[in-house]
Amino acid sequence: MPLYQAILLALLQGFTEFLPISSSAHLALCPWLLGWEDQGLTFDIALHLGTLLAVLAYFARDWTFLLLRGFGVHSPKAPAYVNENPQLLWHLAAATLPVGVVGLLLKDMVETVLRSPFSIGFMLIAVGLLIGYADRRGTRNKQIGSMSFADTLTIGIAQALAVVPGTSRSGITIATALLRNLDRESAARFSFLLSTPAIGGAALKAFYDMTKAGGLEPGMAAPFLIGILVSGVTGILVIALFLRYLRRNTLRFFVLYRVIFGIIIVLLAYFRPPAL
Repeated sequence: MPLYQAILLALLQGFTEFLPISSSAHLALCPWLLGWEDQGLTFDIALHLGTLLAVLAYFARDWTFLLLRGFGVHSPKAPAYVNENPQLLWHLAAATLPVGVVGLLLKDMVETVLRSPFSIGFMLIAVGLLIGYADRRGTRNKQIGSMSFADTLTIGIAQALAVVPGTSRSGITIATALLRNLDRESAARFSFLLSTPAIGGAALKAFYDMTKAGGLEPGMAAPFLIGILVSGVTGILVIALFLRYLRRNTLRFFVLYRVIFGIIIVLLAYFRPPAL
């Protein structure tokens, strides 16, 4: 893999993993639109590791106190929502199960039928419209500290839909959180916390598959390291900027982006037979 290709794909992963615009859609479509070969399993692992490190680094303090509080250790230094919701760690654990189960059950379908440009374009549009509806309808009077188990489990079930390319893990979970009346910043923060074990699980599964296939491919060491570094650094910056953006802005821009991008993909797929 050329280094410029590795850098571009890593930047794409870092930008799109945490924004509600679907990283899987952009990474699946990029080789088709640019005429590249698929990036392959090895590089996918690098991208997953990079974004996992990004979310762990940004939320290191939150996760430290979540773990302590989950095992009964109270600290006045913890974020307010951690002490207000002492069972949140276990709620997050339960809410992570649906995406793991669905991912295993639909693995073959996700990698074939659901990876087509028509399917991706449809999901970009449909979930984009759902985000727009949730952004307008939600009362935004709830924060993470006051979330119930029903809130977290509902968002976790919605996250299971993210195995379908074009959905966007952050998009579907933020939309569902807004429908459960979280404010925009809290919805995004919870989405990122919930994504941590899911991204970690995906990375471990991909690493296991790579090990079974014989390990790191020849010539992939440099692209692998670049993929981790670039996607990780980009991811940290995007998380910080997106959370700040949501304090004063709506999700309208991302809704428009998804709908327009989805329409373009469907039209391109119709007039230019996909090579996927």
